[in-house]
Amino acid sequence: MAIQRLRCAIAGLGRMGKRHAVHFLQSTPRAHLVAAFTPDESEIAWARQHLEPFGVRLYKDYGEMLRAETAPFSDENAPGGLQAMIVSTATAVHAEESIQAIESGLHVLCEKPLSTSVEVSQQVLDVAKKHPKQKVLCGFSRRFDASYRDARSRVNAGAIGRPAIFRSQTCDRLDPSGFFVAYAEFSGGIFVDCNIHDIDLALWFLGEDHVIPKSVSAVGITAVQPELAKFGDVDNGVGVVEFWSGQIAYFYSSRMMASGQHDMTEVIGTEGKLVVNGNPAKDLVDLWEPSGIRKEIPHDYYGRFKEAFITEANEFTAACLDDTPLPCKLQSAVNALKIGCALQDSLRSGKKIYFDEIGRKLPERGSKL
Repeated sequence: MAIQRLRCAIAGLGRMGKRHAVHFLQSTPRAHLVAAFTPDESEIAWARQHLEPFGVRLYKDYGEMLRAETAPFSDENAPGGLQAMIVSTATAVHAEESIQAIESGLHVLCEKPLSTSVEVSQQVLDVAKKHPKQKVLCGFSRRFDASYRDARSRVNAGAIGRPAIFRSQTCDRLDPSGFFVAYAEFSGGIFVDCNIHDIDLALWFLGEDHVIPKSVSAVGITAVQPELAKFGDVDNGVGVVEFWSGQIAYFYSSRMMASGQHDMTEVIGTEGKLVVNGNPAKDLVDLWEPSGIRKEIPHDYYGRFKEAFITEANEFTAACLDDTPLPCKLQSAVNALKIGCALQDSLRSGKKIYFDEIGRKLPERGSKL
């Protein structure tokens, strides 16, 4: 008996899109990648080499791909019968393309964040609610990481008492090419693009169904890339969030780590604490050299979380085929973005931002930080 496979397509073949494409093509047995879209000629060239030989149809127009691939299914190797869309294009069009896919009857896995705008992200949530039979997932990869899942299960079991302080960081290896400077014009800022992972984790660990921000404040510097300032961004940022539940979250983001990627999280509870990836290592090898003993660490985010992305692809596919609940709530993606945008606003204004007890942003008050 043939295995039922989810017919899916990829929108966007940039750095992350290529990885998603390979995962769904090679590492997700219950998925069948049938199509891919990108308007970029260099990405089309990559797809002709890495995807087309496996029968993946290529499109330069997103609407054309939707129309052709959602037509009535006729043959395994012909267009039609599409069931799911993986959106990994530029953040500015995440929401628009996700909404189009949902309204075309597709399940959707969208790269984080849904948008750089809270209002636009809410539109995705509102459309998804109108199509309850379709699975819509915002891809926060760390929720699929084995270490983070183990840590959360221990917190939920009461291993450290009641979590009180949450401290987390996303620190990227220094990229001297200027990529992040150019990207800052569209990314929403370092707290929205970078710390959004840590913000999502804070909601996940502290209780996403009930934790509500009371205040947020942020500061930052441009230590190595001063050009970021023209976009109201920084290469090192620190943000603090106070919740109405009496808990505090501290976030650090950096674009200038010299040795490689270092993403870590510390949860401090009333009866102990736990740390995820406090001492990063690429593997279990120790290098004994004349200058001393050292470990290598992953060079980039993907090097640390590759297996989490593969798990994400497989669990999304299973939820679509088996009609089981998704491991992440779409509302949490909107809530995380609300905090990320507020932190970015605080960074730019130099003011502390306050929320009422149901999470509504309050008018500005007080002096600068």
